[in-house]
Amino acid sequence: MDDTIGWGTVAAWLRTYARAIAAHRDELTELDAAIGDADHGINMDRGMQAVIARLDQLPPADIGALLKAVGMTLVSTVGGAAGPLYGTLFLQMGVAAGPAAELSLTGWTAAFDAGVRGVQARGKAQRGDKTMLDALLPAVEALRVADVSGRRVDEALRLAAAAADEGARATIPLVARKGRASYLGERSVGHQDPGATSSALLLATAAVTLAGGRGQSGEPG
Repeated sequence: MDDTIGWGTVAAWLRTYARAIAAHRDELTELDAAIGDADHGINMDRGMQAVIARLDQLPPADIGALLKAVGMTLVSTVGGAAGPLYGTLFLQMGVAAGPAAELSLTGWTAAFDAGVRGVQARGKAQRGDKTMLDALLPAVEALRVADVSGRRVDEALRLAAAAADEGARATIPLVARKGRASYLGERSVGHQDPGATSSALLLATAAVTLAGGRGQSGEPG
């Protein structure tokens, strides 16, 4: 396979992620019911369905424009904190990617890193706060290591997906320090963070579609 990520594979990733969110909608909502507003799965499903509708209107050439369109769509359609945070992730990825028809692993890593740094700046959170960053930051680290080690795109994305999945699972024993879950204090312990879970799905579906991997659901773990 060509060791780059093109516009078509990015669009395929987004469609796969939308299907995964729909399949896990109830699970994400149940996770959010334990420590949040019980709407994360509903909100993310609505937002990703809007993204898919928007994809059909975009010319298949500019990855940066595609990612920015996704970000704007999520900001305008996803309620709660997830809309601004996921929107920022994709908007900053789009800015960093620029008007490219394809990206190398180095380019993709830089774009994803910019997106995650945007989420950090927006949410004022860090690893260990029991948020989506507990999945996203390990994924960025895995991509960086894979890139400097000369790994192929498919290997790097699978490593990033595994790191995100591990990070999401690691939120279970944590006390939430940000968002609505933080109001629960110690009662937030024992529940996996819904934002980290949907972020792990994001990386898992990337490993399936952007890396040309096999599988239907793109589920982590």
